[in-house]
Amino acid sequence: MSLIKRLEEINVEKKSNKFNEKEEDPYFELKLKIQNRVIEELDIDFNEISEQNEELKQEINFILTKHIEKESLNMTNNQKSKVKEELLDEIIGFGPITGLLTDSKITEIMVNGPKHVYVEKKGKLQLTDAKFKNDNHVLHVIKKIVAPIGRRIDESSPMVDARLPNGSRVNAIIPPLAIDGPSITIRKFSEDPFKVNDLINFGTMNRKMAELIKYCVEGRLNVVVSGGTGSGKTTTLNVLSSFIPNEERIVTIEDAAELQLSQEHVVRLETRPANVEGKGQITIRDLVKNSLRMRPDRIIVGEVRSGEALDMLQAMNTGHDGSLTTGHANTPRDMLARLETMVLMSGMNLPIKAIRDQIASAIDLIIQQSRLMDGSRKITHVTEVQGMEGDVIILQDIFKLEQKGLDSKGKVKGEFVSTGIMPKFVKKLKEKGINIPPDLL
Repeated sequence: MSLIKRLEEINVEKKSNKFNEKEEDPYFELKLKIQNRVIEELDIDFNEISEQNEELKQEINFILTKHIEKESLNMTNNQKSKVKEELLDEIIGFGPITGLLTDSKITEIMVNGPKHVYVEKKGKLQLTDAKFKNDNHVLHVIKKIVAPIGRRIDESSPMVDARLPNGSRVNAIIPPLAIDGPSITIRKFSEDPFKVNDLINFGTMNRKMAELIKYCVEGRLNVVVSGGTGSGKTTTLNVLSSFIPNEERIVTIEDAAELQLSQEHVVRLETRPANVEGKGQITIRDLVKNSLRMRPDRIIVGEVRSGEALDMLQAMNTGHDGSLTTGHANTPRDMLARLETMVLMSGMNLPIKAIRDQIASAIDLIIQQSRLMDGSRKITHVTEVQGMEGDVIILQDIFKLEQKGLDSKGKVKGEFVSTGIMPKFVKKLKEKGINIPPDLL
């Protein structure tokens, strides 16, 4: 879509709401006039416009400055700057939330209709001063986010998962499903992916835990990162994937591509929703099956949540060891129960004993992560799956977080402790030439 066509659409939207806009925005007429000047002077691909395109940004900035000086004779410099920033945000960025997206201290942005925009800072929710003009303004920003990656949102498809150019995850839902107006939820990811030392400095894990996990990934153990929503599973998965040797071929499978791998040999796969006719949907399960034909050394599934769990377990049990994935669960034991449920969702009428046998032989390590009361994210358990005893899967904690209440500032007090028990996988790692120092445990 050309910039001219898109800006003309915006102008039509604005004119249809003209009287309401004028009451809320004293510079509405001026911005509309200047935006028309930009349409006349530029003819470029709308998809090229982004915060990263500095040359184009400077060109648009120059045109805006020129016309603002020409049209706004009775305005102060502060007023002129405000008009220019708002126009730049509309054309290049994502409207009122552009500044929030560039704030590195903000980890999540939640738009609850046009007048209520919340952010998460240091694990706590805060209401911001950012406001959209109306529902159409929010909808315009949603369309701007989803258009470049081929997704759509309308009455027939009122929910969408997407991602920003920097990898941040976006979910949007609009009326009639969202009663109080269009809603946007953006989970931000660092432009520069976190390294293991960052998680240690944040207090997510300690150095001994990090070393053990590194040995496990290098030794091709199958690892599941479990935790609740917003507990930091994807960030931890990204750090785990950084331990994979550079010479291995990695296939990643995600609903919205978020992982930021540093290795050279990476094939990234992403699901596709159904089209208007309800056809053409490609699920994670389809991609897991296809990945087995792509000669992967490692398969990384962003999150298992349905029948693809069975295909993932079968892959782990048939030579594709060293696979990584995440799942929603509150404890390592809950993660096993969730996997059982997901395997049953595949439609295969398997007995529970057979499912548990598959799980016990496929998964070596569960890393449990939680968001605590003070908003901090910590790994609470590093747990080995030791095998079956009768009909029960045996779990053994290797490290765990011992919480000791709150301090005077409301921060969770606690420390990571080793259980002192030697994991069974130490022997498996030793056979692969990886020797875990005894003092590590």
